[in-house]
Amino acid sequence: MANNDRKIDYIEFHAPDLAKIKAFYGTVFGWKFTDYGPDYTSFEDGRITGGFTATGEDGAADQPGANPLVVIYGDDLAALQRAVAAAGGKVLEQIEFPGGKRFYFLDPAGNRLAVWSDR
Repeated sequence: MANNDRKIDYIEFHAPDLAKIKAFYGTVFGWKFTDYGPDYTSFEDGRITGGFTATGEDGAADQPGANPLVVIYGDDLAALQRAVAAAGGKVLEQIEFPGGKRFYFLDPAGNRLAVWSDR
């Protein structure tokens, strides 16, 4: 994914009722879904991909109305973590999941984002 390095790759939303949210977006917008366990589904709208989480991997999305999580792809997570910290951001935590890993961070304005890699 070298051509996607450092570009927005995914948007994740909170949705406590995945069946209801899938019915809504599927009916209204024609989105397609792939389930990854009982608490997560990804979507494709034909242009961008994203997901809905019922629980949130780091707990932050457990709050109704939580902001969407913008996820940026990165070839070298360690280098990007250092760059985030050096530029005034705050690295929050790292997780691994089937197909890759990611870290969460706060930018200097307090916006929460993530960077993921399949490497």
